[in-house]
Amino acid sequence: MADVAGLAGVSQQTVSRVLNGHPSVSPAARTRVLAAVEELDYRPHSAARALASRRTRMIGVVSYDTTLHGPASTLYGIEQAARRSGYSVSVTSAKSIDGDHASHALERLNRQSVDGAIVIAPQRSTVEALRTVPSDLPVVAVEGGEGNGHSTVCVDQVEGAALATRHLLSQGAESVFHIAGPADWLEAQGRVAGWRGEIERTGIEPPEPLRGDWSPASGYANGQLLAERSDVRAVFVANDQMALGVLRAFHERGVRVPADVLVAGFDDIPEAAYFTPPLTTIRQDFNAVGRASIDLLLQQITGHAPSGESVVIAPELITRHSSIGNLRESAFPKQ
Repeated sequence: MADVAGLAGVSQQTVSRVLNGHPSVSPAARTRVLAAVEELDYRPHSAARALASRRTRMIGVVSYDTTLHGPASTLYGIEQAARRSGYSVSVTSAKSIDGDHASHALERLNRQSVDGAIVIAPQRSTVEALRTVPSDLPVVAVEGGEGNGHSTVCVDQVEGAALATRHLLSQGAESVFHIAGPADWLEAQGRVAGWRGEIERTGIEPPEPLRGDWSPASGYANGQLLAERSDVRAVFVANDQMALGVLRAFHERGVRVPADVLVAGFDDIPEAAYFTPPLTTIRQDFNAVGRASIDLLLQQITGHAPSGESVVIAPELITRHSSIGNLRESAFPKQ
């Protein structure tokens, strides 16, 4: 700990406060301490600290389908932030995370005597399950919406969708079609709301959104439908993987992107810059989500913050070739 304090230019007491989630540390000092912990690969002695604090230094995480970019990246951000704070992570992940599964997972974690839990809650049923959590277990919900009785951390999905839609309109599109995610996903609901609100602000009636399941295959199927229409000039796709399918469908039908139609996605997956053409998208800072989740949880664990706090992370528009260029006047070709 002395080495961490020396490198960060703070006292050992400040290092201890940062590692224990104490709020009475300036943001600048907290950043220096965490950077020093990372550089020195510092690991607090977990057994000694557990005996001293009567805590297990273990955080439980309930996750959903880690084959999807969002949940997987969120989980990674949480694990990295927990490690920097001297905590281990116990993960329960499933392909389907309905309310019953979430409740049972939280019960198991509570029996393991975790100090607290983070629930990646993409669906309304998962949020409802949080109401059954024992009141003595500190919990933070990621993407869980408001009003669930627990602290929440989320990326502003509404603003992200509005940024993408506004950008497409600024490039000459009179309207923007939308391929949405599953209707029961909170993120999909937020993105529909942001897209629709931005279209309505122009005085245009939004077209009916199409629905996908986050997969490239569903994007491809919806892309084939849109390729049949002569009025499509811009498409906002609710995630990059579906956007990949859209680009494939358009390419096969001779629809040129961006000359004939503009396309934007959401997430900024690592492959997005290498799509043909490179994909305009909305970047979510999953590392910031992880840090905020751990900070909120540790403040609850140490009794320095009540449950019910909320942190919203701002998204960022990443502009690439798929949405830049002058749209042609004529309808794109049909085959």
